[in-house]
Amino acid sequence: MSKLLVAYEGLLQKHPKKTNAIMTGTLFGAGDIIAQLGFSEKGPDGKGAKYDYARTARSVIYGSLIFSFMGDKWFKFLNNKVNLPNTPKTHWTNIAFKVGFDQMTFAPTVIPFYFGCLTLMEGKSLNDAQKKIQDRWWDTLRANWAVWPAFQCVNFTFVPVQHRLLAVNVVAIFWNTFLSYKNSLSTSGEKKTPVYSPPIVD
Repeated sequence: MSKLLVAYEGLLQKHPKKTNAIMTGTLFGAGDIIAQLGFSEKGPDGKGAKYDYARTARSVIYGSLIFSFMGDKWFKFLNNKVNLPNTPKTHWTNIAFKVGFDQMTFAPTVIPFYFGCLTLMEGKSLNDAQKKIQDRWWDTLRANWAVWPAFQCVNFTFVPVQHRLLAVNVVAIFWNTFLSYKNSLSTSGEKKTPVYSPPIVD
C-alpha cells in the first residue's frame, strides 16, 4: 500500500490534473459497479436488471472530466481562502468553519449540478433534469449532512490538501453505492433511474 501511495504521490506531482482525473473517474466507476452488481432491484422473475455499461461509462466520464477538476479547485480554495482571521489553519475553530462553509455552499450547489449533468448525459431534456433535481435534491442533501461533515472534519485536519479529493473519492465509493440503491427504488409509483455517483465533494 505504501508503494502505491508513493507512486501516486509521484504522479500527482508530475501530472496533477491527469492523475486526479484518472483516479476520480476510476473511483466513481467502482461505486457504480458495486451498486449495479450488489444492489440492483430484481424483477418479477427474481433476476436483477442487465448490467448497464453505459451507466458506468457516464459515471466515469462525470468523475474524470467534471468532478475531479471541480473538487480539486474547491479544496484548494477552502485551504487557501476560507479561514478565520488571526486563527491558525489547523485550529479546531478554523476546521469547523471550513466544514460549515463547505456544507452550506458547495454541497447544496453540486448536488443539483450532478443530477442535471447525469440526466443530460442520459440523453434527456432540461425539463427532465429540472424534475429530477426537484424530486431528489433535498433528500440527498439531508443524507449528505448525515455522512460528510464528520468525515470532512477528519479530512481537513489530517489529510494534506493535495490528497483530500482522493480521500473523499475513496469514502464516496460507499456513498455512491448507497445513492444508487436508494435512487433506484420506485417512489410515488414511478420507476427512477439509478444514481451512481456522489454529488458531494466536501
